[in-house]
Amino acid sequence: MPAISQRMHLVLLTAWTVLWFMIVEPHGGFSWHYLRTGGELIYQGSSGDGTGGLNLYAHHPELQMGPISFLTAGLFNPFPEATGQFLAAALMSALGLVILVLAGRSAAHHFLGTGTNHQRLRQRVLIAGLAFIPMWIEVAVRFGHLDDVLALFFTALAVRAVTSGNAALTGAFLALAMDSKPTALAFVPLLLALPRDRWLKAALWCAGLVAVAWLPFFLGDAQSFAAAKFAIPNQPASALRWLGADDPETPGWVRPAQFALGLVLGGLAVWRGRWAAVVLLGANARIVLDPSVYTYYTASVLLGTLLWDVIGQRRLVPWWSWLALLILYGSVFAVPDDAARGLIRLAFVAVSTAYVLLWPVRERGNRGGRRGRRRPPAHTDEGPAQGAAGAGTWPAPPATRWAGPPPAR
Repeated sequence: MPAISQRMHLVLLTAWTVLWFMIVEPHGGFSWHYLRTGGELIYQGSSGDGTGGLNLYAHHPELQMGPISFLTAGLFNPFPEATGQFLAAALMSALGLVILVLAGRSAAHHFLGTGTNHQRLRQRVLIAGLAFIPMWIEVAVRFGHLDDVLALFFTALAVRAVTSGNAALTGAFLALAMDSKPTALAFVPLLLALPRDRWLKAALWCAGLVAVAWLPFFLGDAQSFAAAKFAIPNQPASALRWLGADDPETPGWVRPAQFALGLVLGGLAVWRGRWAAVVLLGANARIVLDPSVYTYYTASVLLGTLLWDVIGQRRLVPWWSWLALLILYGSVFAVPDDAARGLIRLAFVAVSTAYVLLWPVRERGNRGGRRGRRRPPAHTDEGPAQGAAGAGTWPAPPATRWAGPPPAR
């Protein structure tokens, strides 16, 4: 693959995003009315009919988004509905590009001092980004799910904080992700990727900001707990059907099981030295146990494969990003049978989970070194290393005392 400059790399990804935005936007905003309604209600306070403000979740359990999402959505309410939806879609699309930049910078910092070829790293982000953007436009523009967009954006910021060893920011960004959408709880094992002496600080920041955002609603109206019991239809194409759950609506055990499975798999990934797989495993836990099969769910999987492809592996071609796009999204159009699509989802989760947890990965090369210190690897598949100041390299971050989690052993 020919060398590309950082500017050309960003131009290509931006053009790809604009193209998909133009294709999808005229028919987008499928679920934006939920965000618009929640944005209006959360700013009501004691005014209105009493179903807004801190009573929002008690009276509207169907609004399954977090308070940060509604507070953000409310900023678009002064505009006419069509204009507000368009501006929100444009902003959410732009955040997808920011996530790709964050992923690249996180990878550059993670591999600092390992002889990584930053040109190849940039190419890897570009190739993975070409798969990531269509699914990002699906969640951001076609469905207008600001809650998923913010949750994934804050998770990407948390990953960046992990690679820089900043405990406070890691905890804060994970909290903001959960304050945007509760399903981000599955990404909490990222805290464990920090050095052990920073776990407490990160956990306190995370728990504190989650409490600040959610406790006022539950203390203000005890009926807010009803939102946690809101049920949706169990679709015939869900992987849940293959696991023996034939209930017409969401079984009561599903949501707790989703969170538990995501936390266990994420913790296991960190223990195995593969913390870059935490987001993918958390997303897998969601789609394999969720009764619905909305295509925008795949965006969280694509963020997971993006992080795994650029941080967890060192191959030039990010196979998992493209496999996720083709298998999970492509099967929606290519496979007409509901049960077959459910089996495909189940198979993808099983294979990708087993791969990231069990398949041997190349170490980053601190053999013989002190734990947590980066040393140049004895062998790398990255090709000739290029310095941070060299032409065509990803901007390398300044060196820090902590070099990130230890490699898999």
